[in-house]
Amino acid sequence: MTVWRYARLYLEFVKQVLKVWLEYRVDFFIGALSTIVIQFASLLFVTVVFEHIQQLNGWSFYQILLIYGIAATGRSIHLIFFDNLWTLGWQYIRTGNFDRLLIRPINPLFHLIADRIQQDGVGQLAIGLVVLIVAATHDGTVWTPINLSLLVLLILSSGVIFSAVNLFFATLSFWMVDSLPVIFATFSLSDFARYPLTIYNKGIRVLLTWIIPYGFTAFYPAASILEPAKFGLMALITPLVAVICSVLAYLFWNVGLRAYTSTGN
Repeated sequence: MTVWRYARLYLEFVKQVLKVWLEYRVDFFIGALSTIVIQFASLLFVTVVFEHIQQLNGWSFYQILLIYGIAATGRSIHLIFFDNLWTLGWQYIRTGNFDRLLIRPINPLFHLIADRIQQDGVGQLAIGLVVLIVAATHDGTVWTPINLSLLVLLILSSGVIFSAVNLFFATLSFWMVDSLPVIFATFSLSDFARYPLTIYNKGIRVLLTWIIPYGFTAFYPAASILEPAKFGLMALITPLVAVICSVLAYLFWNVGLRAYTSTGN
């Protein structure tokens, strides 16, 4: 079956990446540690803010930590497994290296994704899990197997949404040659989703919910657990949003792929 074939191929790619990590251990630990330091700095900012206030528009410190933790773990999935999407323009299309992917007997998008596993995401995953554990043990939520399973599903959906949005804007490289500035600008909007969307005006809430749905990568998953009566429906919508984003991004990718004319043409 094609699925099993690609699963075996991906494992082969992973083996090669792990060999590189083991060969350059210092680079691996520096990359992971640098991400932890960056995330720690962001968490320090939140901590300093809550030293002067008890709540932010009705949300407590540990509730915001839960939102932040879901965002960090969701991002880590994207960074570890789909980070190569960032390099499509400048590393593949601009150099003509994308032609190499087209002559291989496998899906070029799969090849692009499997070409790289980013070690920096491991640091983000570590800090995200720590924040989630701290928040989950202090936010007052009664954790059951059901809402724990729901949390895992929502985090996976968060990672898929991050990746789908980046795939959509990375595909613009087929026309722009390098869409990295667009990807970076769009991805920066996800920082807003690390805090309660209720603190923003209606325009930003609509943008981050229905246009570029970063709200479903952190706030709505956390809010559906913290306040199920008010946001419970969003927990059901989140996996659906992940599927819709993935389908739309892949369809747009195929349009871009047909428009690709190789370097110099």
